[in-house]
Amino acid sequence: MEELKRRIVQEAGIISKQVLNLDTVLNHQVDPPLIMEMGRRFAALFREQSITKVLTIESSGITVGFATALDLGVPLVFARRKKTLTTDQEVYSERVPSFTKGIVTDILVSKSVLGPNDRVLLIDDIIANGDAARGLIRVIERSGAELVGLGIVVEKCFQAGARTIRESGFRLESLVKIQSLDNGEVKFL
Repeated sequence: MEELKRRIVQEAGIISKQVLNLDTVLNHQVDPPLIMEMGRRFAALFREQSITKVLTIESSGITVGFATALDLGVPLVFARRKKTLTTDQEVYSERVPSFTKGIVTDILVSKSVLGPNDRVLLIDDIIANGDAARGLIRVIERSGAELVGLGIVVEKCFQAGARTIRESGFRLESLVKIQSLDNGEVKFL
C-alpha cells in the first residue's frame, strides 16, 4: 500500500533500530478512509477462504479488524487483555509477552464467541517477534476453529515473528514490509 508507506515515512517516529511509533497512523489516532482501505485489501486477499470470524487483539488491531470484518460481512472478535466484571467465566486464555509494551499479559477470548465451526482470519497491526500472533493461534487451536490466515498491517522483516509463523505453515500477508529502521530511516522491503 503506497499510501500507507507514504504516511509511515511522513508521520512515524523511529524510537530505535527495533521500535517504530505509529501513533498518528495506526495506534493512537486513525484515519478512517485509510483504515477502511486496509480492511478492503485484507478482505480481497482472503475472500475465497469462507471466513466466519475475524479475530484480533485489543487495542490497536481493532480498527483494521473491524474494517476487514465489515467488508467480509462477518463478526469481529477481539481478545481482551483484562478480565472485567462482565467477562464470561468460560474463556480461552494465553499468556503473551508484548514487544513494544515490554510486559507479559493474559489474552482472553470467550468460549461463546469462538468455536469448532469457525474459520478465522487473524488481523493485527504490527508483527515483530510474533508472540501475540502465536498466542492468538493457540487460542484458535484450543477452540477447535480453523485459522485460514493472518493479515498484518506492518511486518518488521528484521525480526523473526512473521518468518517463524510462515515456517509453521500459516499463510501470512502483510500490507507493508519494513526491512530496517537503521540510521533513523524506514527502509521498505
